[in-house]
Amino acid sequence: MKFFLIAGEPSGDRLGASLMAGLKALVPGAGFEGIGGPAMQAEGLGSLFPMEELSVMGIAEVLPKYFPLKRRIREAAAAAQAAQPAALITIDSPDFCLRVARLVRAAAPEIPTVHYVAPSVWAWRPGRAAKMAKAIDHVLALLPFEPPYMQAAGMSCDFTGHPVVSEPVAAPAEAAAFREAHGIAPEVPLLAVLPGSRRGEIARLLPVFGETVERLAGALPALRLILPTPQHLAGTVREATSAWAILPVILTAPDLATRTAAFAAADAALAASGTVSLELAAQSCPMVIAYDMAPLSMWLMRRMALIDTVTLVNLVSDTRTVPEFIGQACRAENIAPALLNLLRNGSGPQHDAMRLTMERLGRGGEPPGLRAARSVLAFLGSLASQSR
Repeated sequence: MKFFLIAGEPSGDRLGASLMAGLKALVPGAGFEGIGGPAMQAEGLGSLFPMEELSVMGIAEVLPKYFPLKRRIREAAAAAQAAQPAALITIDSPDFCLRVARLVRAAAPEIPTVHYVAPSVWAWRPGRAAKMAKAIDHVLALLPFEPPYMQAAGMSCDFTGHPVVSEPVAAPAEAAAFREAHGIAPEVPLLAVLPGSRRGEIARLLPVFGETVERLAGALPALRLILPTPQHLAGTVREATSAWAILPVILTAPDLATRTAAFAAADAALAASGTVSLELAAQSCPMVIAYDMAPLSMWLMRRMALIDTVTLVNLVSDTRTVPEFIGQACRAENIAPALLNLLRNGSGPQHDAMRLTMERLGRGGEPPGLRAARSVLAFLGSLASQSR
């Protein structure tokens, strides 16, 4: 049984890898083609082209790359049609993935289509579900409240849990070993700085994060920083942080064990909005979320927003314990006091919200990648029974 998978960014790459592992466990000899990053390639995917070409977000950010992306969309759709897979599985990155799915649906309607990560129609642009249903048959949802939205639009959908809950939780000894390896004493305050994995995010957020660090340095002279970054952005990040008041320890493409130990070792984190808030929650690291986009993209997002928070920990736990500074509020004079409070006082309410979030996302149950694989196979089985 062969599957064609497409992921467009690191979080999707991890989702794809866990799904592939689940499919291999349930379907010995399963084969894979498509587009993915290092995690999916390690599971046996030969990527059609580098996944990093697709890691853009927002209207203003996408426009300069419109024509190259359009060419890649056509290439991906043609490859999927030629592969004649048991299913086309697109993973997040809807601006790219759903365009590919529409082309495949038009040219080869017999190929079943699955999308991994339900669009956040509960947050903004609720009409996306109905539009997506024209090209997608089945959805794998990461959040427990999402299936009814997808089903109402005409797609089948299962909540399969979030892969973050199956990632290892670093033990205190591992966190202590991380500090020791980087010369950070146990009593020294440590801040994880997480400006995102897209080039545009880093360019927009690092100057603000640098100003924030300068303010913190005045209040906490002993403060140390760690900053994980993908391999292809390491040079950019190193140059952008070279004049900071506190130079960060840059962790280039850290493996999962290093990343979890780093988050567990940190006293707090300053992070871009996104899946990283769940990774931090999994390691019980209190956080402040800060995010900004190009003015046009941010204006459109605010006009269409249906929620009052973008932080997944806040949403899943149904609390508002994680401070966030979005758009015009993403300024050092706002962010620094919130971080200083965390670094000095900790956050009991955040820890409670993080524990609840992990429970609701499936911690303690079957691995989400395996649940997602079962969902895909059950969906394909239902199609087969309908065609008899």
